[in-house]
Amino acid sequence: MSTPSSASPAVSKGLEGIIAAHTRLSDVRGDIGQLIYCGYDINELAGKVSYEEVVHLLYHNHLPNAKELASLKAVLSGYRELPQGVIDMLTSLPKDCPPMHAIRTGVSALGCYDTTADDDNMDAQRRKALRLIAQIPVITAYFHRSRQGLPLVAPDATLGEAANFLWMIDGEKPSVEKESTIDMCYVLHADHGMNASTFSARVTIATLSDMYSAVTTAIGTLKGPLHGGANEGVIKMLKEIGSLDQVDTYVADCLAQKRKIMGIGHRVYKVLDPRAPHLKRMAQILSAKLGDPKWIQMSERIAEIMLTEKNLHANVDFYSATVYYSLGVPTDLFTPIFAIARTSGWTAHVLEQLADNRLIRPQSVYTGPVGLTVTPIAQRA
Repeated sequence: MSTPSSASPAVSKGLEGIIAAHTRLSDVRGDIGQLIYCGYDINELAGKVSYEEVVHLLYHNHLPNAKELASLKAVLSGYRELPQGVIDMLTSLPKDCPPMHAIRTGVSALGCYDTTADDDNMDAQRRKALRLIAQIPVITAYFHRSRQGLPLVAPDATLGEAANFLWMIDGEKPSVEKESTIDMCYVLHADHGMNASTFSARVTIATLSDMYSAVTTAIGTLKGPLHGGANEGVIKMLKEIGSLDQVDTYVADCLAQKRKIMGIGHRVYKVLDPRAPHLKRMAQILSAKLGDPKWIQMSERIAEIMLTEKNLHANVDFYSATVYYSLGVPTDLFTPIFAIARTSGWTAHVLEQLADNRLIRPQSVYTGPVGLTVTPIAQRA
């Protein structure tokens, strides 16, 4: 028997540092804490443009004029209706089914009802992509209402993406503040370079599979607590801590036991996540208005300790958890909101991959034995 020689090629565990594609969509500059969408710094976009404007930017490489924005909004609102079979499936799921499971299953089911699911014409691909942007919020809202035993709320074509989602889960029109807060969260989460879920979507579509399969793959990847699921972990951690005076002890115990502090640190950003200050500011405003500042106070103290002790910064998930919780959004809808926003980025990357496609097929270094021979079964220990 022999084992791999020392001349085996170097392995980049987790593909760290490996360049897999050229993209015009977004750039994550981790060393300086910068995020760019199609040439625009995220700080230039956040608070100045709507989510729909960002969708247009990702799809067309420029911000829309008033006519283009109105046209996109009309297209998205017109695509919200779900096939009845998908609605029936969503309402028949177990009430304790985690929402990300329901969304993943709902998106997969959409492909069964679309006769153009395997149409590889680029115009058809764009239509499917826009439909998914419009329909994933509806899937989320319908399942959420159904599991509570509440009547489903039909989409409102007069509302934008953020407002319509809030209307469909709450059954009442959102305040301007609530709508603008969720809309900004959508903007901040729309795209983020070659993150795990985007990469998985590109891997799937690179086989010339279909749009629904690619986005289903992405949702399954986002679900993990080391990716999109981290925001749910943050609020669970804050609840476990309970109060500001318990923060120092909790963090000290985690550090001593080498337990991860959710929402702290980032795979790419070596300095502050540029999205975090926007969410921190929103969390501070909401906490002050709602008269329950302990969540942001606890968060700020955790961030302070981790920066001092480990030189690690808070990331986008850290403060988004407090924002959503302050708005009354159920904890298990935090990651679905991330998925709703990121669908724009996923689908834009899928379209970009298809425009210049090559099968994504990395190699691996075998570390097992070779030259084994089969022992007759009667002689095996």
